[in-house]
Amino acid sequence: MANAQTPPPRITLDDLAPETFLPPIPVWSGASQALIAPAGDKWITPSEKTSLTATPNYEETTAFLKKMDRQSALMRIETMGVTPEGRKLAAVILTKDGEQFQAAKPVFLIQAGIHSGEIDGKDAMLMLIRDMLFKGKDSLLDKINIVFIPVLNADGHERSTPFSRPNQRGPQEMGWRNTAQNLNLNRDFMKADAPEMNALLGLMRKYDPDFYIDLHVTDGMDYQYDITYGFDGWDGLYADSPAIGKWLNDVYRPKADAALAAAGHIPGPLIFARDDGDVSKGTDLPAFAPRFSHAYGDLRRLPTVLVENHSLKPYCQRVLGTYVLLESTIRTLGAEAKSLKAAITADRALRPTAINANWKDKAEPVSWLNFLTIASDEVMSPASGAMVTRFNGKPGPAVKIPVYGSEPGLQLPVAKAYWVPSTKPDVIARLKAHGIAMETLKAAQTVEVDRVRLTSFKTNAPAEGRVAVTATGFTHETAKVTYRPGSVRISTDQPLGALAAYLLEPESEDSFLAWGFFNEILSRVEYMEPYAIAPMAERMLAESPALKAEFEKRLREEKEFAASPLRRLQFFYERSPFYDDRYLLYPVGREP
Repeated sequence: MANAQTPPPRITLDDLAPETFLPPIPVWSGASQALIAPAGDKWITPSEKTSLTATPNYEETTAFLKKMDRQSALMRIETMGVTPEGRKLAAVILTKDGEQFQAAKPVFLIQAGIHSGEIDGKDAMLMLIRDMLFKGKDSLLDKINIVFIPVLNADGHERSTPFSRPNQRGPQEMGWRNTAQNLNLNRDFMKADAPEMNALLGLMRKYDPDFYIDLHVTDGMDYQYDITYGFDGWDGLYADSPAIGKWLNDVYRPKADAALAAAGHIPGPLIFARDDGDVSKGTDLPAFAPRFSHAYGDLRRLPTVLVENHSLKPYCQRVLGTYVLLESTIRTLGAEAKSLKAAITADRALRPTAINANWKDKAEPVSWLNFLTIASDEVMSPASGAMVTRFNGKPGPAVKIPVYGSEPGLQLPVAKAYWVPSTKPDVIARLKAHGIAMETLKAAQTVEVDRVRLTSFKTNAPAEGRVAVTATGFTHETAKVTYRPGSVRISTDQPLGALAAYLLEPESEDSFLAWGFFNEILSRVEYMEPYAIAPMAERMLAESPALKAEFEKRLREEKEFAASPLRRLQFFYERSPFYDDRYLLYPVGREP
């Protein structure tokens, strides 16, 4: 047994604030600074009271929302769920329609605090709500309805310290990335383990939003952009929902960029630098798995934008940029409601026979970017003993760099329907949480289905509360299977058919199988002793020439097999009627 290691002592310095070791702040001023309420304003937000340097705790946030709710008929607050630590999750509804939304109006779902240290969106939206309700911007609600989640990860939000995100400049104290159950909600969209995620999916089922924005703050190297964002369909890449992807790229993106630039911000694409010290190596624009919000939205035919504000910009600048982006989005949705809904309708009518999945790196660049740098120097660090990059806070030149992308590693086939047995109530419950339509059997039904059996697999290190599985080999077999009452048939002839296939096709990297929902099939139950197998094997060899030929071929071609008595006997056991016929058999049937 390894010896337990004592953690090293913590070093307490006089001032360990990020400003003492982060790069210098670039000089910035923009028209968006006029959005800040003056001191003494009746409706000044808690963060504005600190000149947008701090963020209120969950209780203070809720209290300010309730104060506005009491004074305006355009707002109501709903409880959408409860966290593991017992906090009520709030959903703020902003509408001129009352309880019943008009179908012609887009529903805009705004989510902040899925990573609660990245909380810019909460404070930006508190300001925007204030301005819509009490400062003359209520016309923004004429053509759309808004559903706003101020903090999705409320428990993590309250695990707040000055030391949560060392690469981020403000607010003064920040919440924690993961939930109280140590789950990363932006890895949970498919498996839906967390109660917070189930609350979000329930909100999606209830309001069926037409646009979804997920607000984050990024890490990484320094650069000039302050508000970066992305979506599936950016420059025509990766969209499972092609009409939506084109709308986002051709309609939404130019308007968002123009609004940000006019307010003094520098919008940019998502930046994932290959080497923070050498920008010439380029950046990645990968295809994300649907465990992430924007890829999940694309798969479920929901226009979704992932926002990543730049962590090295001051909190005030990031909050104001988020306000501008949100207001611009509201205006775009109102002006382009018909074209947006037409794109959604077109993609919800799709019934693909295959889906791109399990993306891998593409060797050649997919595009080039004139990257707006911050100047830097290379200096020797006595701590690391190597050269490190030191950004100096001054704008550098635009550098043309390659943008690397992805290509599908697999084409997932889409069955006509999937049959999930009643023995998997947890899987059925998750499918229902996503809003996938299904038929529940009231009586036993025997059907002919394609069944998949694993021939090889490996279990991965625990991640996100699960022991995930990578299946590396499969065989298919056709069989008549009786499904008991409580089993479900899921037709893919529905708008969420592609999502159902991604969850239920066993080769998908984000399938329920991959996330460990079927680990029971990896255990064999009954065994046969060698003293019983050996005489049985001799009879099998004598009575089956084909089996004898197969066995002798293995002996000739596989030395390890020939040298292992147990593997040789296992060969016969696996071909006998005594072998566990459910071992490694994936119990979800595929209807051709």
